[in-house]
Amino acid sequence: MYLSRLILNPRNRRVQKEIADRYQLHRSIMRAFPDDLDDDEERVLFRVDEGQRGRDLALLVQSWTMPDWTWLAEPEAQDYLLPIGGPNPAVKQFELNLAPGQRLAFRLRANPTACRRCSDGQRRRVGLYDEEEQIGWLKRKAKRGGFDLLAARSSGQTSVGGCVYRNGKKHELTLFSVQFDGLLEVIDPGQLEETVREGVGSAKAFGFGLLSLAPSGMS
Repeated sequence: MYLSRLILNPRNRRVQKEIADRYQLHRSIMRAFPDDLDDDEERVLFRVDEGQRGRDLALLVQSWTMPDWTWLAEPEAQDYLLPIGGPNPAVKQFELNLAPGQRLAFRLRANPTACRRCSDGQRRRVGLYDEEEQIGWLKRKAKRGGFDLLAARSSGQTSVGGCVYRNGKKHELTLFSVQFDGLLEVIDPGQLEETVREGVGSAKAFGFGLLSLAPSGMS
């Protein structure tokens, strides 16, 4: 797999529009990949890590194939990235090399939801705003995802906007967004690797589902 890190310019108007409409950001990201890829050939996941007050916008993009970011050199992308004195974008290939019992720190931005009966009697998928319910949602994903959740906290609750086009019509969406940080233990290395490859939860085209793993510093 490949991980790209792009440091975006928060003062750039295009960046501002794409942060406000994550599906447009998804469309820009997909310019780095061939148009004819299908779901069996590629799964692109991304997450925007925002610094204080929206500064230091780090866009992380995970893909199965190596991306081609040459479109960022085109005139229309002028000032889209910040000059940082190093490669931007920076791209690296990585392997997980997971083992049972291994403990890893993780970060995930997700759209935790549940199917609930609403006041009109219809069942709809709604966001989970209570932290206990959010952690419960993540524990269920962990059980199916090949890992055990040792510690987790949710933060950065916000709404992510965007729009999609279906049958020639524009549909605006607002999705509930939560960031999870914590510690996990590897139970099934193969299943966890598949979870990382495919992402966690729904609304991946809006910047959800990228599960980032790192050494925990704990034995």
